[in-house]
Amino acid sequence: MKTMMLSHKIQLSPTCKQAVYLGKACGIARFAYNWGLSQWREQYQRGERPSGLSLKKQFNALKQTEFPWVYEVTKYACQQPFIYLQKAFNHFFQRRASYPQFKKRGVHDSFYIGNDHIQVRGKRLRLPKLGWIKMREELRFRGKVMSATVCRVADKWFVSLQVQIHNQPPSSENQARVGVDLGISTLATLFDGKQERQISGPKPLKQQLEKLRKAQRRLSRMQKGSKNRAKQRIKVARLHYSIRNIRQDSLHKLTSDLASSYKTIVIEDLNVKGMMSNHHLARSISDMGFYEFRRQLMYKAELQGCHIEVADRWFPSTKQCSQCLVMNQGMTLSDRLFICSDCGFECSRDGNAARNLRNNTVSSTGIDACGEEGSGLDKSLSETSFVEARTKPCTDLYTF
Repeated sequence: MKTMMLSHKIQLSPTCKQAVYLGKACGIARFAYNWGLSQWREQYQRGERPSGLSLKKQFNALKQTEFPWVYEVTKYACQQPFIYLQKAFNHFFQRRASYPQFKKRGVHDSFYIGNDHIQVRGKRLRLPKLGWIKMREELRFRGKVMSATVCRVADKWFVSLQVQIHNQPPSSENQARVGVDLGISTLATLFDGKQERQISGPKPLKQQLEKLRKAQRRLSRMQKGSKNRAKQRIKVARLHYSIRNIRQDSLHKLTSDLASSYKTIVIEDLNVKGMMSNHHLARSISDMGFYEFRRQLMYKAELQGCHIEVADRWFPSTKQCSQCLVMNQGMTLSDRLFICSDCGFECSRDGNAARNLRNNTVSSTGIDACGEEGSGLDKSLSETSFVEARTKPCTDLYTF
């Protein structure tokens, strides 16, 4: 039995009055964040050392006289932004993100509420100073609700409820092992030792690209501040939301099938950021959602009790023959068929990579249902096994 944190995002059905409250809470959260960022910059220029906690205390001392309208919504709307601001600067100091920017109205509108100010009963959610609001469905997870985040996507309102659950992975005698190779022509190529399967991705952005271009072109030609521009902006946002839902649906189906069907899943440690620097492939890569695939697979594997192995980033899964392990150094990105010059083995490029991943017994990261290293091999062994690949790095970084 292990304690886990899971989130369930549910669409809300607010009345007009309730929608006004939600919009006001988002505005106050945005105001508090921007106020804190402005004060941080000013204090830093004066030689002071600001922090999220100190700015929060300063804001609380001023809000009763200068910002009395913040009391119209939950107190978390003007308190949590300072915690987010501190996290943003921590990421900046650790060189994991750029310098924090001011938030804009209508872009990622959201606000946070602690578990002491919310109640969930069936399809209803109680918010402070608002009352009960309808949800489209009930909470799927049974456990303690830790927090809630209300956000607006296009013209729809959603609540993300974070729940602490006690998970017991199902017992299974299935010991099947599968290698998964991600690509842009097909979303994933699977090989489990018996057969090769190709999972085609929906490519929603590619399918809706022309429609999206027309909608954005019409939006750019409308007068700023007009009602027609506001209506068109909602249409563009709805189209983006539809594209995202199609992509998420395909990824959820694939990751759920993998986590429930196999005991061990071997994937690659892809450098998605580096791959996105190729402007010829960036749109296709983002349309597939490589990072989201790995994120979903990790937590679903923990729920199902299966083992995830992440092959080393320099593992030559594409250029190495899966039968005789001979390297094909002359292989380029345009070669979609792998032909071994030594043993004559022929296979699709992605199928050969999936075979190599399944046969790979050394991984850079091993994660089991308990979240611990499951490979039993240390990092030094992993680096030694791929010394040849590191000393002779592949010129083809995009192993599709």
